[in-house]
Amino acid sequence: MRRYFMELAYDGAGYHGWQIQPNGKSVQETLMQALSTFLRCPVEVVGAGRTDAGVHASKMVAHFDFEGELDGPAVTDKLNRLLPPDIAVYAVWEVRADAHARFDATYRTYQYHVTTCKQPFGRQYAWRLFHPLDFERMNEAAATLFDYTDFTSFSKVHTDVKTNNCRILQAHWEQVSAHEWVFTIQADRFLRNMVRAVVGTLAEVGRGKLSVDGFRRVIEAKNRCSAGTSVPGHALFLVDVGYEEDLQCGHSHEHF
Repeated sequence: MRRYFMELAYDGAGYHGWQIQPNGKSVQETLMQALSTFLRCPVEVVGAGRTDAGVHASKMVAHFDFEGELDGPAVTDKLNRLLPPDIAVYAVWEVRADAHARFDATYRTYQYHVTTCKQPFGRQYAWRLFHPLDFERMNEAAATLFDYTDFTSFSKVHTDVKTNNCRILQAHWEQVSAHEWVFTIQADRFLRNMVRAVVGTLAEVGRGKLSVDGFRRVIEAKNRCSAGTSVPGHALFLVDVGYEEDLQCGHSHEHF
């Protein structure tokens, strides 16, 4: 059995998240149907993460197994013909048989987009702010995330994970145009709903409802009720997933 990685992107607006749901359309299921149709056998697909309903990915990595040798560009082309317009496969390549899209990922990077004015274009990919925010103060609060590893306060309750520990590698707001700001956060792993809860709590700091020390106390409380509300998913993007070079199957590859 050979293992293949694929790099893909999707607009999550029409999906109930990445993971297969009993009563809703998912990206994972749509991808598995296309692969199974093309390869003429049932194919399981494992993603690097589980984006929530409505959340997008400009770079997701997933893996699947197949007995035969596949031509990456040919598979990529065929899958893009079978998949709907809101999912695109960029590349397919062979990796080591024990490589795992989820467990071997060394980091994930998310970005959250906000806009301070009404926008007719791109409005479905940014959260509209109706109150001015102090982004400098929000960056000050975001910097405190590096001092902690237990982010229970920003996790959806009753999840099946063994630990709520994450190592934050990046966390900062950046102004990208006159009216647009982007929050970039990178970590070795993320908890369910974590990024949206972090952004929602940082917005409380930006509105002056929570101090930077108060933000620290939210983290230290290890209680989801102490954090702010989760911001909408439509403005959140998974933008990168990182791996070690040695996952490649006998040759280097530009995708990592």
